[in-house]
Amino acid sequence: MRFEYAVRDLGRLSYREAWDVQLATHAAVAEGREPPTLLLVEHPPVITFGKKGGREHLLESEDALRARGFELFDIERGGDVTYHGPGQLVGYPIFPVGRRVREFLRALEAVMVRTFAAFGVDTYGTPGYAGVWCGDDKLVAIGVAIKRGVAFHGFAMNVHTDLAHFDTIVPCGLHDKGVTTLSERLARHVTLFEVMGPLLHAFREEFDPAYGSASTAPPAMPKGTAS
Repeated sequence: MRFEYAVRDLGRLSYREAWDVQLATHAAVAEGREPPTLLLVEHPPVITFGKKGGREHLLESEDALRARGFELFDIERGGDVTYHGPGQLVGYPIFPVGRRVREFLRALEAVMVRTFAAFGVDTYGTPGYAGVWCGDDKLVAIGVAIKRGVAFHGFAMNVHTDLAHFDTIVPCGLHDKGVTTLSERLARHVTLFEVMGPLLHAFREEFDPAYGSASTAPPAMPKGTAS
């Protein structure tokens, strides 16, 4: 699954605004007006519900969450309830997938595993629970939707996320699993900008058709998301 693609860093953006960008980009990619595009973004606190719903996995009422500043959205991706917020690097690969959905999910997991390996952290993907794990703790949530053969939504990597915010939900509906961050695993503060280089390099290893050629330049560092 290799093709040329663009990278856009949206910086910190509300979920609604980023969702609108996703939908517009998806339409442009599906119609051939724009190349496949990886969108990178950091969101204010937001809880999203996938196709499985997940409201039964809220640990606070929706009114209480809104009063605390959380937004809530029902969206098209697969999966259950998920939290996004500051300190989390969210990626929306608007990539042509066709019917190779499982292959695409495994490729995303491979990208995450390579990224964490650059920091000396051993992780793994689990086909039964889409995402990437360190022991019994989730480091990356993954949930995608496919329309007109093109993927959208994607992954949420916990870099220095406030883990207390996950106490508002049962993440992905998994009662016997925990959540962690890269900063927690390394016992130091890791910025989103610090993760960008290894992440983009891992994406090139997995998706870029020119990767490994002598003329391939290092991945460009998008401007923005540096917290």
